[in-house]
Amino acid sequence: MTQKESGAVPKANGGRAFTHQDHTVTVRKKGCHIVYMEVYCLTNSQKKLRIIPLGGLEEIGMNITALECGDDIIVVDCGMSFPTDDMLGIDLVIPDVTYLKENIGKVRGFFITHGHEDHIGAIPYILKDIHVPVYGTRLTIALIENKCREHEILESVDRRVVQYGDTVRAGCFSVEFIRTNHSIADSAALAIFTPVGTVVHTGDFKVDFTPVFGDAIDLQRFGELGKQGVLALMCDSTNVVRDGFTMSERTVGKTFDTIFAENVDRRIIIATFASNVDRVQQIVNSAFKYGKKVVVEGRSMVNVIGTASELGYIRFPENTLIDIEEMKNYPENQIVLITTGSQGESMAALSRMASDLHRKVSITKRDTIIFSSTPIPGNEKPVSKVINELCSKGARVIFQDTHVSGHACKEEIKLIYTLVKPKYAIPVHGEFRHLSEHRELVKSLGYAEENIFVLRSGDCLELTPEEGHVAGHVPAGGILVDGLGVGDVGNIVLRDRHMLAENGIVIAVLTLDSASGEILAGPEVMSRGFIYVRESEDLTREMRDIVTDCVDRCRGRGHIDWNKIKTSIKDDLGLYLWKKMKRNPAILPIIMEV
Repeated sequence: MTQKESGAVPKANGGRAFTHQDHTVTVRKKGCHIVYMEVYCLTNSQKKLRIIPLGGLEEIGMNITALECGDDIIVVDCGMSFPTDDMLGIDLVIPDVTYLKENIGKVRGFFITHGHEDHIGAIPYILKDIHVPVYGTRLTIALIENKCREHEILESVDRRVVQYGDTVRAGCFSVEFIRTNHSIADSAALAIFTPVGTVVHTGDFKVDFTPVFGDAIDLQRFGELGKQGVLALMCDSTNVVRDGFTMSERTVGKTFDTIFAENVDRRIIIATFASNVDRVQQIVNSAFKYGKKVVVEGRSMVNVIGTASELGYIRFPENTLIDIEEMKNYPENQIVLITTGSQGESMAALSRMASDLHRKVSITKRDTIIFSSTPIPGNEKPVSKVINELCSKGARVIFQDTHVSGHACKEEIKLIYTLVKPKYAIPVHGEFRHLSEHRELVKSLGYAEENIFVLRSGDCLELTPEEGHVAGHVPAGGILVDGLGVGDVGNIVLRDRHMLAENGIVIAVLTLDSASGEILAGPEVMSRGFIYVRESEDLTREMRDIVTDCVDRCRGRGHIDWNKIKTSIKDDLGLYLWKKMKRNPAILPIIMEV
């Protein structure tokens, strides 16, 4: 790596300043990280830093934040969220990045904190339009590559693997990756050095002194940054409503050992998040200890565990892992099945097992099923539905004491603030109740309320060393993905889907003479989701009469414009059905002309 010392340059943080010629810089000294910042002559636009969350606020998921200084923009994370109950037929929701597209010449790169879907899920969609490098740790980039490969854009995406302590230059920004702990390996916080000051973004984190894989969170580096001076801290809010500390992931391993000891004569099926590699490792360890074979089922589970195994983040003892096709060769009580479906997803493997739709696995009263997760807010009903279906088949279901969170509770969040000592606090990652609770916690640490910013997605927060304020708003929100369609389903289509789901549809088909408007055939009235036609012949006949009268009335007035006739049919049928049944089905007139 080449470094060019730049003459009479002011000292930064007590050390010499260098101009880095390489894109990625790593400088280590006796185990401590020393980051040399290039010193800029600040223009007016570089005297302020704009922080623009495009998602991840007022919601759980879809995390993405842009930081803008001068003519440069970097983006932290690029996640998706799952559709809510009212988003009928929608597969997932990705962030609206209109602002990034409008300023595409400024965007220098995406910096990813870890490999969960709410932080990487939108990358294959967004990077089809925004071609910039993506930086992340080894496992994170491997999971991103899997997604890009599925979308057939792997070759066009510039992926760059970084290590903890690496500092990446991107325009006037320098971004350092810091080791943290979370429910997926290779998670990182980011120290973002800007001409205005340093911003620390924790990503999703917790303080785990006994992690299953890797080392504990680098609290020393957080403390060093605090001593050097931090402008703003963007801190995870997901668990801020919980007191105390989050328990170590290793405690779950002890619980698994106890459950396995109590169920030696039963088949064990465990549902957990596919990305929780450390959880899977502990399940494998318990299975090996009790002489059981492990089967991995569920598309996302197979993909993630396969990638993690190849990279050495999970290790299977010899002859422990078997294919699902081999299950029939072993007694049921020797099988441990690790599967997807802990959130009650309708198409996940466990849900299909509960509904007798799985081709390989049938639930019996000899099964013990463990939910090693807690429901994401909004998923409580589908999870309960799956549990009830499993219990109805006689299975033993365990859904308590088999999960610990990957997010920091109040005391861990206080610890980070105490170490980092930021001037400004910016709560991120959570619904509004989480962000509000985070604000109260920071105030209890002695921060003035004017230095705490609870933002909404799209807000433009402008920061200087002297002050901060929200200055405007940019487009933000969710883009709906339905199959291969991205953004083609909007509010109007969703409204129609709601109408169809709630009231059904009535279709009136007739053939008219193109010259006179006379009815040549029909009208035929069909219904879907409204009434059962064969048992409602009188109602169907009355609807046909109304359509006929409507067409005759239009002809009598000299109206043979098909659009006007269709509108009249919809109005007349709609009024009749409301008076008759107090229901509002969608009405679709279809006119063919001869």
